[in-house]
Amino acid sequence: MNMKNTSYRRVLAGAAAVLFAAALPAFAQVDAGKSTVVATSKQMNVPVDGTFKKFNAQLTFDPAKPTAGSANLSIDTDSYDLGDPEYNKQVRGKEWFDSATFPKATFVSSAIAPAGGNQYKVTGKLTIKGKSQTVTVPVSITQQGATQTFDGSLPIKRTQYDIGSGEWKDTSVVADDVVIKFHIVAAKH
Repeated sequence: MNMKNTSYRRVLAGAAAVLFAAALPAFAQVDAGKSTVVATSKQMNVPVDGTFKKFNAQLTFDPAKPTAGSANLSIDTDSYDLGDPEYNKQVRGKEWFDSATFPKATFVSSAIAPAGGNQYKVTGKLTIKGKSQTVTVPVSITQQGATQTFDGSLPIKRTQYDIGSGEWKDTSVVADDVVIKFHIVAAKH
């Protein structure tokens, strides 16, 4: 009788594990080679693009249940590349990203709302240099086979995050407005 109980418990435990795994959301695997995160600022009214070379994203999205989705993005601030080693060194310093103290910028979603067609409004907390703001990002999501593509752009004010302090706090040389653009390609597991 004891052997049957043990076998029965194993079967139940196995069935519970399968059901639990099926209930978990499927995270999308980000294709880093096809994905980009770019911040565009204006220096003396000329647009300047900088690319974040290292970032991670955990995304769950089902078009049939968009409100159950989530997004969690973590960006290495010391990977910001303006195309020049001296500029890169400067933006990693204390007056800009202060990458030694704040190595990550993050976005964590709190809600996803349909906005018609393949458009969605993703609300969440953006944290840069230890400063957090609740933002809503318009995102278009397209699906081709098992691949999902997330495109969007978010305008921010750099001074709200203490990016560009000291002599750089003056917005007449480097504008306060920055647009963060992302193109994230992911395959569902």
